[in-house]
Amino acid sequence: MKLLHPFFGSRDDRLGERLPPRGVRIAAYAVLFLLGAAVSVCGAFVQALWAPVGVLLALLACAGLFYGGLRATGTKLGAGAPLAGWFVVLAVLLAPRPEGDLVLSATATAYAYLFGGSVLGVVCATLPTRSGFLFGVPAPQPRQAVKDGGQ
Repeated sequence: MKLLHPFFGSRDDRLGERLPPRGVRIAAYAVLFLLGAAVSVCGAFVQALWAPVGVLLALLACAGLFYGGLRATGTKLGAGAPLAGWFVVLAVLLAPRPEGDLVLSATATAYAYLFGGSVLGVVCATLPTRSGFLFGVPAPQPRQAVKDGGQ
């Protein structure tokens, strides 16, 4: 795992970086949600174009957005916001239309896109961040041992 530390960094590296101001993070979450929705729509159509390459391209776009959101905001919600937008749009695209049209049909590439994007989003949300918790709240101080019964 030490081979990936220059790219992903360690928890100590991420905690040493400063978080963006709170207002910037809130605006970034909204933009990342909308970008997740856009990547979802584009990926739904790209994955069906070229059999193996389209799925890889769509998943690469998902991974880039999820990891980019994580690094830009410094919080796990930075990866969760685009993942939420991605899921909301996919839920709409999975439903059949009254005319009988489907955007995502029951094919291997569609399932690979759904499963792969979900896994990438969860993996990016579990990578080390600059904050201890989801929203950038500092981690609580560890409890100290009490000697001699607290006297």
